[in-house]
Amino acid sequence: MRDFSDFFLSPKETKEEVVGIGGDLSVSRLLYAYTHGIFPWMDKPLLWFSLDPRAIFDLNVLHLSRKVHRKIRQKKYTITMNHAFEQVMRCCSYRSEEQTWITDTFLKGFTEFHRQGYAHSLEVWNEEGLLSGGVYGVAIGKFFAGESMFSFEPDFGKIALHYLFHILKSDGFILFDTQQMNPVTLSLGAYEIPKSKFLERLSMAVEVPTKWRPSRLEI
Repeated sequence: MRDFSDFFLSPKETKEEVVGIGGDLSVSRLLYAYTHGIFPWMDKPLLWFSLDPRAIFDLNVLHLSRKVHRKIRQKKYTITMNHAFEQVMRCCSYRSEEQTWITDTFLKGFTEFHRQGYAHSLEVWNEEGLLSGGVYGVAIGKFFAGESMFSFEPDFGKIALHYLFHILKSDGFILFDTQQMNPVTLSLGAYEIPKSKFLERLSMAVEVPTKWRPSRLEI
């Protein structure tokens, strides 16, 4: 792995949340960043963050309503993985009332990260075969960083998250990073831990920084 310690402030040593400005979204830089508790969030200039506290999910806890569980049981959808990564990113970038952080720079960088085996998507297709929900993120070793999800039909993003949690648990993941708390992730069961604790858990999760080859989905 290429060393970018001369570019980023060390998350272990600084209290600053912005730990890098500029650079690019090359595979080598992204790989270093995510294995050190750093993620990009803004463009022009490109800003790199390591937040304190850090929001995470327990893979055994996902708060979904009875209505969502009913939709899951009805199975009026098709689930795929890594069939439409760039399309999922573009769907996540759609914001009717606010500016998106998923710019062309992010689309290009993370699509290449996906081609190299470090970024993944889970898609939910409706009965007409249209992409109607999904989620994408970064997987390294036994660490997954959830980047964004979308729903073009009610609850389809939550259905995607349900199946993502299931397959991550099946494949032995031990840390799910959701970066910053917001009302949606809070309602789904996310919680915050100190950055120091997050970095300890991250170190264990990426000790062997392998690429994830998802096991077969059982619907």
